Amino acid sequence: MTDERTLLEVPRSESLRLLASVPLGRLVFTHQALPAVRPVNHIVDDDKIVIGLTPGSAILGSTSLSGTVVAYEADSIDLETRQGWTVIVVGIARLESEAAAIRYRAKLHPWLAGAMTDILSISSEIVTGYRLIPATARSG
Repeated sequence: MTDERTLLEVPRSESLRLLASVPLGRLVFTHQALPAVRPVNHIVDDDKIVIGLTPGSAILGSTSLSGTVVAYEADSIDLETRQGWTVIVVGIARLESEAAAIRYRAKLHPWLAGAMTDILSISSEIVTGYRLIPATARSG
């Protein structure tokens, strides 16, 4: 078995399906004019990513009424075989209405203690997915 790997691009629909298969990802946003990354739980609802925010979440200070451009990344990599996938979404993060927030709170299962004060949804403007596979699998 070779140790060489290659990236195989994954179509948008499969990328969103993969993203929905894991409960945790990383939210990338700007905080105090600097890049910030936070691990968060998520669900995928159609083509948007939904996360719950606890009081004092750093992203709240960066999110305007018109929305904020963010990136979201999740993956599943087997460290032993060095195979798996990664999905990166770039979109607009917006706070959900209270009616939608009530519905999403019932579906989200946060790992952090404390109430979810706000619900943030991220549109999927740009979706990029890749599978990490043995280099011979692509050429063979």
